[in-house]
Amino acid sequence: MTDPLLTGKPGRIDHVTVPPMRFFAIEGQGAPGGEAHAAAVAALYPLAYGARFAGKARGHDEKVGPLEGLWWSEDYAVFQPGGDREAWRWRMLIRAPGWLDPAAFEDLRRAAIAKKGEGVFAQVTLWPLDEGLCLQALHLGPYADEGPLIARIHAQAAAEGLALSGLHHEIYLSDPRRVAPEKLKTILRQPVRAHV
Repeated sequence: MTDPLLTGKPGRIDHVTVPPMRFFAIEGQGAPGGEAHAAAVAALYPLAYGARFAGKARGHDEKVGPLEGLWWSEDYAVFQPGGDREAWRWRMLIRAPGWLDPAAFEDLRRAAIAKKGEGVFAQVTLWPLDEGLCLQALHLGPYADEGPLIARIHAQAAAEGLALSGLHHEIYLSDPRRVAPEKLKTILRQPVRAHV
């Protein structure tokens, strides 16, 4: 079954209400695809797949979701073309299954460390996120071309009297190692709230 929060017509801005969720999460700073970012992303997958197999043994059959990222900076100029990508802050995420509690998460992390070494596994947390009302759109194409659609989302929020209330959220529906840049699919999500 397709998750309705992960669909949309390319370029159309939709209103969605996102329920509270928990994620395998790791926070850091640096260019997307750089050393720190790649190590962080690599730490999420053994835990996500470990949870899938542990869940199947318990009678749950939840697939591993897509990679997601929250992005921010103290100076948003770094996100403009030519900006300092090493100043980008991020929290990379993969949705955790509903059955996973903190004790089971710690068991998964210990198993991953025993198998692969400590690496950055100690930095991964089981992290809650409650975004609520959001504007989101499906972007088709390279990540570097997201800017105009993000600007449209922000402009629509302003036109509707909504304030931006959370971090820029991206959900990567395509694997850039296997999909041509012009065919990449990315959900762009922006939490919003009514002006007070």
